[in-house]
Amino acid sequence: MQYFDYIFAVIAAISAVFASLNLVHMLQLESYQGKMYLKWVLKHLKAEVFPYISIGTSAILLRVGWVLFDTQLPTVAVICRVLADILYVLMLFAVYYAYKRRTAKKPLVITGRVKRLACALFAVTFLFSLNFFAPYSYTGNGINWLRFILSNVVRYAPGTFMSLTVFLAYLITYPIEYSVKKWYYNDAKKILKARTDLKKIAITGSYGKTSTKFALGTLLSEKFNVLFTPGSVNTPMGVTRIVRENLTAENNVFIAEMGARYKGDIAELCDLVGPDIGIVTSVGKQHLETFGSIEAIVNTKAELVHGLSENGICFFNGDYEYCRHMYEDCTLKEKYLFGTEGDDLYMRAENIKVNGDGSTFTLKTADNKSIVCTTALLGRPSIWNILAAASCAYRLGMTLEEIAAGIAKMESVEHRLQLIKGPVTVIDDAFNSNPIGSKEALMVLKAFEGKRIIITPGMVELGKEEEQLNYEFGRTMAESTDIAILVGKSHIEPIYNGLIDEGFNEKNIVKVTSLKEATALLPTYTEPGCVVLFENDLTDNYEE
Repeated sequence: MQYFDYIFAVIAAISAVFASLNLVHMLQLESYQGKMYLKWVLKHLKAEVFPYISIGTSAILLRVGWVLFDTQLPTVAVICRVLADILYVLMLFAVYYAYKRRTAKKPLVITGRVKRLACALFAVTFLFSLNFFAPYSYTGNGINWLRFILSNVVRYAPGTFMSLTVFLAYLITYPIEYSVKKWYYNDAKKILKARTDLKKIAITGSYGKTSTKFALGTLLSEKFNVLFTPGSVNTPMGVTRIVRENLTAENNVFIAEMGARYKGDIAELCDLVGPDIGIVTSVGKQHLETFGSIEAIVNTKAELVHGLSENGICFFNGDYEYCRHMYEDCTLKEKYLFGTEGDDLYMRAENIKVNGDGSTFTLKTADNKSIVCTTALLGRPSIWNILAAASCAYRLGMTLEEIAAGIAKMESVEHRLQLIKGPVTVIDDAFNSNPIGSKEALMVLKAFEGKRIIITPGMVELGKEEEQLNYEFGRTMAESTDIAILVGKSHIEPIYNGLIDEGFNEKNIVKVTSLKEATALLPTYTEPGCVVLFENDLTDNYEE
C-alpha cells in the first residue's frame, strides 16, 4: 500500500466528518433516537441521500476510466484515478459548505457526544478508504471486475452512503454514550437524594409544560429560592446537567419539566428527580407518531403520578377529560383539580377577559377566597398554566395576594403566544404544534380588531390523524383569519382544503415554500393596525 493511499484515507475521513454534519444535526434534533433518525432519512431520500450517492457514483465511474484507459492511454488513466479521489473529497466538502450556508432554526450544538461521533466516523471512513475491508482488484496483470467493484464501492462507501455511515458511528459510540449518561445521571440522582430539605416539583403534560414551569418559577420566587430547568430542557441528560451545574445549597425548591416521546421516559425522569409534587398540565394528541395512541400518552403521563411518594401531592387540569380520569385513578391522599369548569376545583379562573394588552380574570379557591388578577399573557392555555402554578403555590402556603403579585410579573415565554406590539402586532406562537393549542391561538387572534393574518406550516407528529387534524385546523382558521399564508408542501394541503370547504376566499390563501419566503411577502399584506399570528415553525428535521 502506497503513502498516497494513507494520505487519501486521512483527507477522505476529514471531508466525510464535515460532510456528515447535516445528518449529525438531524440525529441531534431527533434526540439521538436511532429509530427516529432512520425514519427521517427515509422521508428525505431525494434531498439527503441521493446527493451523497451521486458523489460516490461519480468517483467510481472515474475509477472505471482508469482501468479502461490503462493500456491505451496511460496518462488519461492516471488522471482518471487521481481525479476520482480529488472529486470525491471536493464534493464532500461542497456538501458541507452547502449545509453551512443554510440558516438553521436550531443550530447544531458541538457537544462531547458530537465530538465522539465525529471520531468514530473518522475511524470508519479511514478504514474504508484504505480498502481495509476489500482486496485490491488491479495488479497490472488484468482486472477482476467483481473484485474491482467491491474494492471501489468500499473505498467510497462512507461518503456514498453517508446516512448509514452516521448511523454506524452512532451504533459504535452508543455503549460509550450509555456509560457516560449513566455516570452523570447517577451523580445527579445522588445530589438530589441527599437534599432532604429540597422541595422537588415535576411538571409534565402534552402541552404547557414549559410555560407552566416559568409561571410556577415566577410565583414561588416571591417566597422561595427556586431553581428550574431553563428553556424547554426536559430530558434526563438535560435535567442531570442543570442539577450538577446549577443546584446550590441556597435553593429550597427545584422544578423539573418532564418531556416524553416514548413509554418510560417520564418514569426515568422521576427516578432521577424523586419529586414530592407533580403537575399534569394536559393530556392530548401530541407525539402520536411515536406513542401510537392517546391511551399510550395517558399511561406515559401517569408515570409521574406513580413516581411520587405515597405522601406526594399531584395537581391535574380539570378541563381535560383524560386528566380527570387520571385524577380519579390517582390513589394519593392529596390530589387536586384546577381549571375553569366544574364544581370540584381546588383553584379556578372566572370572568376571563382577553384583549391586546393581555388577560384579566378572577382567581377563586375551593374555600371561597378570590382575587382579581392581571397578566400580560394571552389565551386560555396561558390561564391554565397560571392556574396550575397558582394551585401549587397556594398549597405551599403562599397567599392570594402574593400569588396575584407574581401573576402580574409573569412574562410570556418566547415563541408561546408571545405578544410583540408595534404598528403591526405580532403574536409569536411558533413553538406550538398541537391541535388544542393551535385552536386556542386562533381564538386569541379572533379577539383582535383589524386585519388578521396567520403564517403556519401546520402540525406534525400526529401520526395517522395528522391529515384530519390539519384539515380541522384549516376549518377553524377560516373563522378567525383574513389572510392565510401556508408554508411548505404536504402538511398544508389538508389546511387548504379545510379553508376552502369552510367557504374561505381562495384569493386570500397564499402558499410559500419557506418561512423566509413568507416573511419576505408579509409586507405585501400588512397595514398599520393589523395583527399577524405565527403559528408553529417546524424544526429543520421537519422541513420539506
